[in-house]
Amino acid sequence: MQAGISSASLLPAAPASFALIAGNDFSTLPADAEVALRHMGLRPERLDAFGTLGEGPAFRLRLGDLYLTAAPAGEGTVARIDPVHPSTSSLASSLPADWQNGGRCWFFEPAPIGDENEEKPSMRDFFMMASLLIDLFGASHFFWGPARLWSDAKQFRASTAEMLASGMPPVLHLIAFRQHDAGDAEIIRTRGLAHFGGQEMEAARPIGWTVADLVRRLARLSLDIIINGPVRGARRLPGLDPGEWISMAPRGSSEALLVEFGRNP
Repeated sequence: MQAGISSASLLPAAPASFALIAGNDFSTLPADAEVALRHMGLRPERLDAFGTLGEGPAFRLRLGDLYLTAAPAGEGTVARIDPVHPSTSSLASSLPADWQNGGRCWFFEPAPIGDENEEKPSMRDFFMMASLLIDLFGASHFFWGPARLWSDAKQFRASTAEMLASGMPPVLHLIAFRQHDAGDAEIIRTRGLAHFGGQEMEAARPIGWTVADLVRRLARLSLDIIINGPVRGARRLPGLDPGEWISMAPRGSSEALLVEFGRNP
């Protein structure tokens, strides 16, 4: 399914914001949080202020060339990442009822240090730090900012470990596949793919297919785009099953790649 896709990979992408639902209340134990972060090798620096993003203890963390700021999520951040918000997605994951209380939700975002023209930190360091933080916080859930997607933190952690070994990104934890009604058609659109591959994509669900059938194929195409870069020209390729075909048609720079699936008669 990679034929016809650009070989100009856009990896590594830039690190992005994320959130964790902690198993412990770090907001009331700032000293313990700092010690724990230090023991993880994340070299925490206490910050006096964290703008409008968080409340309570705030830290700057470092792993290699990657810097993150970290703090309990403030009210504005909690509202933006609330799973009941229509623009937020969840991957078979329900948040605990008290996730907004007691400093359980922590928010992390990249903290650039130095010249903007310097080489960006690698996503490998980013995923390593996210995994360390999941372990440290005993996190139950992980929120990925570019996709506005909540997923199970332990599953994300396991997928990240597999990615660090194999190089295959955990697509389902990094990209949301969102359903939209368009008259007689049901459309599935990606969100978060552009962060890694430079473009989003959308496809109508063929008659007789389940949503899972379509998402499985879009996930495969997403992986190809992440690894090889965006689709630049119209293509028609063999599909996943015998006799199946895929048509891909790029549109304007701000529009999603249009994907169509069909079967030979």
